[in-house]
Amino acid sequence: MGKLKITLEDLFNLPSAVIYNPDGFRPISKVEIDSRKVKKGCLFVAIKGEKFDGHDFVLTAVQNGAQAVVVNKKKMKKFDSLDITLIAVDDTTTAFGDIANIWRKKLKAKVVSITGSNGKTTTKEMVSTLLAEKYNVVKTLANNNNHIGVPLTILSADEKCDVIVLEQGTNHFGEIAYSSKISQPDFALMTNIGDSHLEFLKNREGVYKEKSALFTETEKNGGIVLVNADDSIINGNAKNFKNKLSFGFSGKADVNGKILGYTDDGRTKVQITSGKNQFEATLPVYGEANAKNFLAAATVALKLGLTKKQILNGVKKFAPVHGRIEVKKFKNAVVIDDTYNASPASVKSAVETMNKIRTYKNKIVVLGDIFELGNQSVKIHKELEKVFKPAKNLVVLTVGTMMQHLVKELRKKKIRSIHFFLREALSLYLQYEEIENAVILVKGSRGMKMEEFVNILEKRFE
Repeated sequence: MGKLKITLEDLFNLPSAVIYNPDGFRPISKVEIDSRKVKKGCLFVAIKGEKFDGHDFVLTAVQNGAQAVVVNKKKMKKFDSLDITLIAVDDTTTAFGDIANIWRKKLKAKVVSITGSNGKTTTKEMVSTLLAEKYNVVKTLANNNNHIGVPLTILSADEKCDVIVLEQGTNHFGEIAYSSKISQPDFALMTNIGDSHLEFLKNREGVYKEKSALFTETEKNGGIVLVNADDSIINGNAKNFKNKLSFGFSGKADVNGKILGYTDDGRTKVQITSGKNQFEATLPVYGEANAKNFLAAATVALKLGLTKKQILNGVKKFAPVHGRIEVKKFKNAVVIDDTYNASPASVKSAVETMNKIRTYKNKIVVLGDIFELGNQSVKIHKELEKVFKPAKNLVVLTVGTMMQHLVKELRKKKIRSIHFFLREALSLYLQYEEIENAVILVKGSRGMKMEEFVNILEKRFE
């Protein structure tokens, strides 16, 4: 198969495009939006972001070797003197998505798209690791799961790629529908539906409505929808899709999971059954949530033809995603770094994981506020008390405006808890109080920067 190229005809097919100096154009195999990454022969798309405007770096991109540039029509006068191919469009961000869709259609690779309220990134990593046992895989890097990140990932694949594994995120209505039209998945997986991004998506039904656009677009293009049979909202809407495959721990799915038990240090033993195919694995990552993520990933792997041996080899290579149930073992403590983000469901899951680690009896939970809950924030923070059961060996430490409401509820249940109005006070507590011989969970929304407290604990116990 020859090297894939963006042609002049492709660019003429961009909606609203007007092309200047087309005679010098040569087919392009690389598209960039970062002028620093531009090399000879690239197409540079000048995107206006929150902090930077790509139009300010067009000259740098040209100096670095860009042979064509996509710019906004309103800024064309600024680039009249450039002796290269210029593609003027109404909106460069939309054009970038259109170019990615053109590229996606040229690729022979299958596209696996993953969305959901919790576990997207970990499931994406698991799927990618398993599929790499058989295929050449390109995956979403970091948190590039939005209207810019999805096109970036697609454009990073070349003719050698067999499978693209995409994470598709959202916090506003319409984002999944937009990115799904670009990615046109062959397989779509929704991990679960929970109370995430309620500030804009209102409720769980709103969350499902937004994320289900991935299923709709996939089926529209003849793809397969992977249904989590354990999620009542996803399973309840499964009847709307004909070409589907279910997975779950309920025993009524096409691919069934069963938790067989836990090791002393809290790792999960899982059994997977798909027809006559059955195998067991002890996961090197922690928590029941990761067992669910693994079941989802194994479902994708089985559908794409991996053998039991290939899947089990892939499992050995699983590693925790930074800040997501990342268990760090020290001489006098175990620290669970789950600071990347938070939702009510993920708090419950993290606490359950902590309780299954029997290395130390004492349990300490350090919690920061959960964001993007809208007008349900106070109610949901109060309801987090259901996650905790009274125990002599448990203490809950909280910080943030909303976590005060949780502490009031915990005290009613006589659960030992301390709320810190100042981050500095919590920092001093973690540095100097007697918290040795404990399993310590640290969790909160991204904006709470709870990783700072993990750093303090690491320095203390190293």
